[in-house]
Amino acid sequence: MAEHAQPGEGPRLIVELRRIRATMLPEVGGKAANLGEMIWAGLPVPPGFCLTTEAYRRALQPDGSPEAGLKDVLSGLEAVDPGDLEGLASLAARAREAVLDAGIPAEVEGAVRSAYSALGQEVPVAVRSSATAEDLPFASFAGQQDTYLNVVGIDAVLQAVGKCWASLWTDRAVSYRAGNGIDHATVALAVVVQRMVDAESAGVLFTANPVTGRRREAVIDANPGLGEAVVSGSVNPDHFVVDSLTGRITERMIGDRRLVIRADPGGGTERLYLSGTSDAAAVQDQTAGDACLADSQIRALAVLGQRVEEHYGAPQDTEWAIDGEGKLWLTQARPITTLYPQMTRQPAIPGPHAYLCFSLAQGLTRPLTPMGLASIRLMGSSVAVAAGFRVPEPRDGPSPYYEAGQRIYFDFTSVLRSKAGRAVVPRIFDVMESRSAAIMRELFDDPRFALTSKTPFKLLRHIGPIVLRFHLPETLLRALFRPDAALDKAERLGEDLYATHEVPADATPRDKLDRAERILREELFPILPNILPPVALGFAMIGLVRKLLGEQASWGELQTIIRGLPNNVTTEMDLALWRLAASIRDDPASSAAFTGGDPAALAEGYRNGGLPIVAQSGLASFLRDYGHRAVAEIDLGMPRWSDDPTHIIGVLVNYLRLDDPRLAPDKQFEKAARDAVEQVAVLVARARSKSPLHARIVKMALERTRMFAGLREMPKYHLVRGFAAVRAQVSEVGEALADAGIIDDAGDVFFLDFNDARNGLDGKDLHEVVAQRREAYELELKRRHVPRVLLSDGTEPEALPAGFLRHETGAAAAGSTEKGSALPDGLLHGTPASAGTVTAVARVIMDPVGAHLEPGEILVAPSTDPGWTPLFLTAGGLVMEMGGPNSHGAVVAREYGIPAVVGVPDATSRVSTGQTITVDGATGTVAI
Repeated sequence: MAEHAQPGEGPRLIVELRRIRATMLPEVGGKAANLGEMIWAGLPVPPGFCLTTEAYRRALQPDGSPEAGLKDVLSGLEAVDPGDLEGLASLAARAREAVLDAGIPAEVEGAVRSAYSALGQEVPVAVRSSATAEDLPFASFAGQQDTYLNVVGIDAVLQAVGKCWASLWTDRAVSYRAGNGIDHATVALAVVVQRMVDAESAGVLFTANPVTGRRREAVIDANPGLGEAVVSGSVNPDHFVVDSLTGRITERMIGDRRLVIRADPGGGTERLYLSGTSDAAAVQDQTAGDACLADSQIRALAVLGQRVEEHYGAPQDTEWAIDGEGKLWLTQARPITTLYPQMTRQPAIPGPHAYLCFSLAQGLTRPLTPMGLASIRLMGSSVAVAAGFRVPEPRDGPSPYYEAGQRIYFDFTSVLRSKAGRAVVPRIFDVMESRSAAIMRELFDDPRFALTSKTPFKLLRHIGPIVLRFHLPETLLRALFRPDAALDKAERLGEDLYATHEVPADATPRDKLDRAERILREELFPILPNILPPVALGFAMIGLVRKLLGEQASWGELQTIIRGLPNNVTTEMDLALWRLAASIRDDPASSAAFTGGDPAALAEGYRNGGLPIVAQSGLASFLRDYGHRAVAEIDLGMPRWSDDPTHIIGVLVNYLRLDDPRLAPDKQFEKAARDAVEQVAVLVARARSKSPLHARIVKMALERTRMFAGLREMPKYHLVRGFAAVRAQVSEVGEALADAGIIDDAGDVFFLDFNDARNGLDGKDLHEVVAQRREAYELELKRRHVPRVLLSDGTEPEALPAGFLRHETGAAAAGSTEKGSALPDGLLHGTPASAGTVTAVARVIMDPVGAHLEPGEILVAPSTDPGWTPLFLTAGGLVMEMGGPNSHGAVVAREYGIPAVVGVPDATSRVSTGQTITVDGATGTVAI
């Protein structure tokens, strides 16, 4: 059998599986590389050989360029749109025909004959494709090509090889590559020929639970006969779950086994059906109720799975078979690509821990850049130090701070184990991110998180220093009795802060890096305790009025009070953008440029000073006030609007499409403010019917609400402005590193952290670091699902089959859904956020940058931050997967009187763009 090429020889056509290593993937493909790696690790894998990608190229690229028919197909694929499934299918069919017509070159056929003969006389084999893009860590490409089982005889083997080569061009494989950006011209197919296991039982084994995410839990699906019945989904298999640490079988479910696939002695397979099914043949040797695996075999599989996982260092999806002598074989292994990553570091205190996703609480589903994460770590450390916690290394973040999947998590185990924490924190999340609050409460019943602290003294010990240092009682009293002075102080705070951000003109790159870190460590946190107390007072006053008036003040009436709020910097920003759009519409030259204009071209025109004067000066004025903002703005690595105004210009272009003056956002806001003032008068009158004192208290309370509730956006506004100052300093450090050849581009600095940047200033080359970090970041950008809560064993509580809320997060507010009850088809449930009902066309938007929303359409989004809110001005309604009644999107929706429902599970996948849906913001329902 041909094995390793000798010096001076050309590329190999055949390699034995036992001589293959993982590093040979470009030559042998993913499946063969994994099989060879497992053999090298001493795992039980049937023997066989691999036709390398060189064999494929000899057949399809005989002179170094694609065979003529295939070359035409590749040209067509370069031009076709990835979404044109019909066009892709047509080209795929032509490619398969070209491959089969090319045949197998004589030298390749000779090599296959020799290798097959070495396995035995007419030995049954499995012939499987092994693609170079298959089974990679970042994309589960498995199953895109064909497999041929129980192939007997060299002629049948050669025919199966040709069919495998052609299967590189199946409709699904071509569509997959097109959709995932894989170059069709670069892929090549290797083929594995492996001794067939005549299996008594076979199936799949996951070394971690692919549904819940729990590590060290083996999940086994099994069926009599060959594993194809399980892999293809043709049966409901026997299902077992095993605790890999103890060997205890925790779940056991016997499947229907309606189909058994066995090897036919003459070659190929036969399909045997149970009596009563459409096929006449029946399986005679299966007894209903008996598992196809003995407990000892189940445990042996779990142990074998752990060996595979330990070798690869990550959970694996494996295929296995047990032969007639009871020997266990592995026929496949690949990473489980759907698992959410675990935390990047282990907790200092062993035992079970629970982590809450702070990124989602901030309306951020995308990953943060490395520099963005580094900045949040420093900020978190400053908060912890102010609260009296010990932080050994601020750049590592405080002890509760964790990262997973380049998102921010906080360890809230101490909250679950504290009586005070259980009483306070879920209530905060009820209005911030209600589904997270529901999961927290479910965890109260988990014995692993039983109460250990029943008094609030430990919590008070850390709150006390902040209360005293920032004079919080004084701030609250000022807001209550001298509201104008409190408002003036809050507004002055920002200006005082910005004055500290200046950097001397002669500052060195190291000075600028020092200044950036100092802003994050020392200067930003004081914003929160200085502004949040009046905000808390404003919302507390709503609760006071509800208690004083009881049934005389409904929740809907109180919602009206917090519409059209003054002192809301986000609303002011949106209205300023609308006024700019109005001025552009009124100016003929600007209107002509922007109506139907390309935002990218207009942005380039702005940078060059080439827009019509009204648009140029108006946009410059807007960016002076709000250019520090951005989508995903808590990430230091995200360009600000002042860096790239394309997004904002796109919003302006969209605003010009709104031609109904009744829908103008400024008019809507003014009406909301008038309605709020009128509602205050109504509630004061009702209070007067109780007593004059009631009336005075209600009037004062609602005035404080109107004055201070809008300030809830101000802390983040100032924080983000501080981030913009930090970003400016870090960008200049990036320019210095790029000029020195340490990195390729100044923007690469955001794929470093502060330690890396200092090393770069010392002369350390950082190209490889940047490349690795950028690749990891771009892979995480593709992740659609981010768990709200993760346990330290990898479990995602929300994914558990029972005992955890799925659609009940709005039940308490809406009073319409009991836990565990089913919702009618086509009705989604979330948390009421902004009253009102609207029926309109839905527009699902995952990223606001470059997004287009027709006036009146209902915006359906995973979450929102201030970078999204310009879209709200023309939206007819809002549906979000994340959030609570006081999350950012909910507050802004109320400001504009847009019906909104938040915390709707899987809204972006269950609603499609173009569908007509009805949003009821009072009951928290979305009807499709």
